[in-house]
Parts: sequence; structure tokens; C-alpha cells
Amino acid sequence: MYDVIIIGGGVVGCGTARELMRRKAKVLLLEKTNDICNGQSKANTAIIHGGYDAKPGTLKAKFNVLGNAMFDQLHEELDVPVQWNTSLVVSFDLGDHEALEKLLDQGIQNGVRGELRIIDEQELRRREPNVGREAKEALLVGAGGIVCPYELTEAFAENAAMNGAEFLRNAEVTRINRLDDGRWQVVSAAGTFEARAVVNAAGTYADVINNMVSARKVHIRPRRGEYYILDKKYKNAFHATMFQLPSKMGKGTLIAPTVDGTVLIGPTAEDIDDKEDKRTTAAGLEKALRQAGRTWEHIPTRGFITTFSGLRATGDTGDFILGEAEDAPLFFNCCAIESPGLSSAPAIAKWTAEQVTERLGLEENPNFDPIRKAIPKFREMTNEERQAAIAADPDFGKIVCRCETVTEAEIREAIRRPVGARDVDGVKRRTRAGMGRCQAGFCTPRTVEILAEELGISPLEVTKFGGDSKLLQGYLFEEGKHHA
Repeated sequence: MYDVIIIGGGVVGCGTARELMRRKAKVLLLEKTNDICNGQSKANTAIIHGGYDAKPGTLKAKFNVLGNAMFDQLHEELDVPVQWNTSLVVSFDLGDHEALEKLLDQGIQNGVRGELRIIDEQELRRREPNVGREAKEALLVGAGGIVCPYELTEAFAENAAMNGAEFLRNAEVTRINRLDDGRWQVVSAAGTFEARAVVNAAGTYADVINNMVSARKVHIRPRRGEYYILDKKYKNAFHATMFQLPSKMGKGTLIAPTVDGTVLIGPTAEDIDDKEDKRTTAAGLEKALRQAGRTWEHIPTRGFITTFSGLRATGDTGDFILGEAEDAPLFFNCCAIESPGLSSAPAIAKWTAEQVTERLGLEENPNFDPIRKAIPKFREMTNEERQAAIAADPDFGKIVCRCETVTEAEIREAIRRPVGARDVDGVKRRTRAGMGRCQAGFCTPRTVEILAEELGISPLEVTKFGGDSKLLQGYLFEEGKHHA
């Protein structure tokens, strides 16, 4: 019996779990896949939006600005990387000045913090010398930033677990029943559980979960966005996140630096029907490259290290769907959390926890500890710090991922931590092992060995991302079984 069951291990679900642990509450989070942060929270543009884009008066506008203001504290408490690199919304036609003015006015109405003004071509080129020749002016958003979305989600989960929250993975929810005494019964692949309240943070499947219990149906259609990733060699090509002013040709694509030094180009926007269709396509990638070429005319295509796609949970209301379902008491929705969902997530989590607290009458937890320290990053240490780390743990002296300078000590800690990695992709998100130039060509075999050792399983059982994604099929030599 739990006070609250959270469905979905993305940034909103894990953030809500952490916020609920500020109270005296028994909390269980159910994630359907092999790891947290396995849906739209891992595959997005990693932007902290300033809050100028959403229509004033909407939930998107409200929670974007509230969430944006929380990231400095999250950086301090959870040791996640946050950079306020500014955003620039570039216009390629002086005739579109009125559209820039509209965005500026929206930002003012929404309460966007910090610097917000339109800059001319001269200042734009001084700030960003590589911007395309057609660029004429831009909206400068000082409160624009970047964050690592999977590190933020993992930090939320780790801190929640440190404070007593429980997490179950491979726990797809198949049915939800309302019991005679008012409690909720949640049936999952990992077992059947009961709770006083349920929080639905199931991403692109949040409509499926809502529609199990409410006559007021929610409809979510996945919107696929495709991206390129450029090598760290080009990290200084742009400082700001480079948006394009929406025009009759669409919103265009972004040039987005990341906190890890790579550069994202994308996304496209394609409404699809399959909630699992995360393919990249030749047409989509060509479109991303063509549109981004207005901002960066000579994109160094030889520098691409990989492509990926992500799905956005696009609802049919045009806004977030939040709060207690009107015909399902103590069932709380966090639905249709598309852009600016990552920026809004901390505020959505806080607000949702407050709603649950009020309805359940939860007491404050005086023992809540908000501090979580990140896994030490060998690549960011000074030589003196590296020597000290190796002296304390010799595994810091064993480089597993050469591209990203990730050590065996980091990988082992990523597996051992609360809500730790259980597969190769889980290690990758927590340490960046496999995210570099060779895209795991060198480090995968040793990562598999370490996972097998730490989890006490055969290397043949290690997967890339759970399920049937096993990396090895058998042994070359049966005797001793040393060579998988």
C-alpha cells in the first residue's frame, strides 16, 4: 500500500517523485522499460526555453517561466550541468520585424526574466560570426539555457531514491482499477500495487493511462523530430542556441550547443501514428540539414557523428493537460508535455506534488535531503585531481571510453548508484561512454563485461536497452567460456 504511485520514469515522473519525498509519503514509480529516461526525456534538444514562445495565459507559458527560474537551484542541489548561453531567434527578412516584436511582447506578458530585446544585424554578427548571410536581426533571450536532460532525470531519480522513493522498471501498467474504498489498484508487469493517489506521467502513453480511468478522453499523437549530432570539434561554432523565426515555410530547425560540447542540428516535426517509431529517415534528415543551412551556411557534414530521433507527446488541446481528473478523484495527469516540457518539468513536478499533498494531507518531511552529487567526471578533472582519484580508486586509471575519457570507476558507479544502469544505453546516458566520435565502437565490449560483473549475469544476458536487444549470441569457445 502506497500513498502515491507514479506512472512513467521520465523527467516529470522522476521530478515529481523527488518533490513528493519532501513530504512523509510512501512513493512508488513504475517505468515500463528497462531504465528511466528512456522516452522523450532522453531525445530532445536539451534547451531551457526562456518562455517567450508560448501563448500568454496558457499552462505552457506559466510553467515554462516558473521552471526556467528553478534551474540554478537544481544545479546547486543536484550537481547537474546548466549553462545560460542565451537564445537567439533569427529573422531572415526585415519585413518580419513585426513577428519578432510579437514574440518580444509575448515574452514580456509571460514574465520572461532577464534580458529580452531585439538586436540588429551588426550585433547579431558580432555575437555569432558564423550566422548565415541572409540573417537580418534577432530576438535575444538572456534566460535561454541548455541542460543535459538525461542527467537531470537521473539526478531527480537518484535523489528521490536516496530519500525513500521506490522504483520498479520493466513494469508496464496494463490496468488501473478504482477499489470500493476509493484506493487505486495498479496492475503492472512487475506486480499489482495499491495507492491512495496516482500520478500519470507516461509521456506519449499518458493518453492510454488516462483513458483507463476517465471518461474525459485524452488524445496524444507522437510528433517525431530528427537530429544530427556534430563532433565536439565544432563546439565553438555558435555560443547561443540559434532558433529561426517561424515563417510561412515552418519553424525551421535549430543549431543547439549542448552542455557536453557537441552540437545538435534539428529537429524536424512529423506527426506519426506509431508511439514507438523512432526511426531516422533520409527525407527527414535532408530537411533538417536544408533548413538549418539558412542559419549555418557551411555546416561541416564531415563532422556528423550520429543521428537520432525523438518523439514529442503532442496533445489535441495545444496545451499541457495537468491536474486531477474531474471524474477520477486522486488521479493526477501530467499529459501532453511537449515543448517547452523539459523547461517546464521542474515546475510541473513541484506543482503536481503540491496538489497531491493538499488532497492527501501529507506532512512535511524534516529529514528530506535535497543534495545529490554527480558521478565524478575524469575528463573534467585537473591532473592533480586525477592523481588523487586514482590513488583512492585504481579503476579511475582504466580508460574504457577513449573518445569521452570515461573510466571504469565511473561506469561501475553508474551501475551501483540508486536507480542505476542496467544496460549499455543506461551506462551511456550516465557517463557518456559510447557517445563520442566512434559511437561505442571501442568501449562496448568492456562496458558489457563490467555490466555482467556488477549485475552478476552472463555477458550473453547484457542488453543494449532491455528487452530483446542482447548484444551477444554465444561463445566462440565453450571451454571456460571466456570469449563471448
